[in-house]
Amino acid sequence: MLTVILVTQLVVAMLTATTVYAFVRQLDDALPPGVEIPHVEGEKPEVEGPKEPLNILVMGSDTRTGEGNQIDGESGSDGSDTTMLLHVSADRKEAYGVSLPRDAIVDRPDCVDEDGRDVPGADDVMFNTAFSVGGPLCTIQMVETLTGVYVDHFIVLDFHGFKAMVDAVDGVQVCLPKEVDDPEHGIYLPAGTHELTGQQALNYVRERYTLSVTGDIGRMKRQQAFVASMINKVLSANTLSQPTKVRNFLKAVVGSIQVDDELDRVKDLADLAMQFRETGLSNIKFITVPIEEYPLDPNRLQWTTDADRLWKRIIADAPLGRTFSGGSISAAKPPTSESPSTSPDASPDTGASATPEQEEQAETARAEALANGLCA
Repeated sequence: MLTVILVTQLVVAMLTATTVYAFVRQLDDALPPGVEIPHVEGEKPEVEGPKEPLNILVMGSDTRTGEGNQIDGESGSDGSDTTMLLHVSADRKEAYGVSLPRDAIVDRPDCVDEDGRDVPGADDVMFNTAFSVGGPLCTIQMVETLTGVYVDHFIVLDFHGFKAMVDAVDGVQVCLPKEVDDPEHGIYLPAGTHELTGQQALNYVRERYTLSVTGDIGRMKRQQAFVASMINKVLSANTLSQPTKVRNFLKAVVGSIQVDDELDRVKDLADLAMQFRETGLSNIKFITVPIEEYPLDPNRLQWTTDADRLWKRIIADAPLGRTFSGGSISAAKPPTSESPSTSPDASPDTGASATPEQEEQAETARAEALANGLCA
């Protein structure tokens, strides 16, 4: 889950390369062999310049098999609990992640799974069924077909790996506008600002029944806020500059991920991560693909026509721009601490010179944050 943090954290981890290279070589055996991506278009479009943009599809598996994945009484569906398309600009100055709702209704194309088996497509099905019937490769082929975006790499992380990665950095700060008391799913979290450990963090990013009134939409927003907070902690405080934390983090990573055949050595991951050294926190943002209610089922979603404009920006290696960056969550200032605006009776904190229009916009943003289970 939320494996986009892997790339960013490895940037810092490998800055201490002299202390960990010997250990890294030992870890290569624990990293499963990578899988070749059967691209829909075959060849990647050519671009000018010394570097090319990168698109990395990161997926979180909800499997309950394997060490540390028996997190509840559920069996899981071997589906994709979370999917995010991470775009990295050719100059490595900007990176943005686009959350793809698992409940969005799409037309899933024919695909080929990891075993070379042909998997027939289906119309009007949930997005995450591609992972259930054909694993990450079918998800990639579906994303490429629906968006026209060439996926360079993929990473899949399970529950155990996510928890271990959070614990390796001594927890991640979040802010809950209200208490979570969800006995049906065994999730209990107090209101306020907290440093969550691995299991608590997993509960937080999976909770979608109590914190928000927007269901999966709110859950995606909180996942984005969590990733932003984790990146902020790691890069701002050099959290992984300590050899012990580096070792713990790397062990958590290699034992819990699945990757493509160009990332199946720890050195490959490190080399990729080192390219992110020029990416500033303010230029790491997270958004959700433009969505709306699916007309045939109010409990499902569908991409809007604006999504096509977003895919074109990614293909052209263009920044998000004002249209798509509005409402984004930035790693430079994630919504992870309490403020007076979290109180329903609080007045807008927009400054003495704020215009009525600005005050209205700020109030709308606060209301949206609270609806999604985030502190305003």
